[in-house]
Amino acid sequence: MSNPPTQVAVGILRQPDGQLLLTSRPADKPWPYWWELPGGKIEPGETPLAAVARELQEELGIDIDPQHSQHWVTTTYHYPKGPVQLSFFIITRWSGSPLGLEGQTLAWVQPQQLGAIGPILPATLPILRWLRLPPRYLISSAYAAGSQWLPRLGQMLAQGQPLMVQFREPEWQQQAQQDPQAAQALLACFQATLALCRHHQAPCLVNSAHPQSWWAQADGVHLRSHEARYLDDAPVTGSLHALHAHFGLPSPHLFGISAHDEAELQRAARLQADFAVLGHVLPTPSHPGSPHLGWDRFAELSQQITLPVYAIGGQHEGLLATAQSHGAHGIAGMRQLLSVNL
Repeated sequence: MSNPPTQVAVGILRQPDGQLLLTSRPADKPWPYWWELPGGKIEPGETPLAAVARELQEELGIDIDPQHSQHWVTTTYHYPKGPVQLSFFIITRWSGSPLGLEGQTLAWVQPQQLGAIGPILPATLPILRWLRLPPRYLISSAYAAGSQWLPRLGQMLAQGQPLMVQFREPEWQQQAQQDPQAAQALLACFQATLALCRHHQAPCLVNSAHPQSWWAQADGVHLRSHEARYLDDAPVTGSLHALHAHFGLPSPHLFGISAHDEAELQRAARLQADFAVLGHVLPTPSHPGSPHLGWDRFAELSQQITLPVYAIGGQHEGLLATAQSHGAHGIAGMRQLLSVNL
């Protein structure tokens, strides 16, 4: 019988500009000089939050604010000596200045700029990839907005808030299949949207409703739930970049998957997508009269998988903190998310 995993609590200290604190392991510990996020073992009878507070006080000499320390994800990593289960907390407020009290080196880094820092513990790598995801995920409404789409998107991007965009125009795509002029206009809109996002350094994904020949041009692909279901029998589970290999895309590409229930959310985790979008959480005009999850059910489902999960359905900027307090990485939406930010 295999040993139960070692329980570990990890703190992600995040500054307002997005920088994260990494620490280099001392020479007298396993994996010396490798970089990791600070934290340590959970003692018997100790909650994960209490453990991360204690560990950061012992390692760094800081006192975290529990009101600004949100549980994010829990992952399991299998090291040669046995499995480790890690509970990650995003911490945005603390007192004191971090110091290397155990001889470790400290470094504040942006998640996008990790290449030069040195070797990073394997269990930390997917977490840092996920932390690159902005808390706002805007879904395009170009077909409905017409000529106003690009100026309004440009206004939102110019505000400087972290944002990711999905180009998703299924009605326009359907029309384009019958009308060459519509197809040309749709492609031009996609390319203009992509260029605008690149100018503002915002990731732009393309929805899988659009031609696969577009996917490599974007920064990632968002798969619809029924398309993810088709992959159940394909060899795309069990390795980090299996989706990329299956679709012939480079490993930096992001993969998102839409989910509406527990089974679809579990599928997104098995496929090792970078994130899932779950909903709808609240009543929305696009689904009049249909049942919604509600925040409690969203929290229950999102905590069952090891992936960042965006809340969708009735979301706007004023609900971002509520979503995150229920375990969401952030919020996703169309017109309401766009209009509230302008």
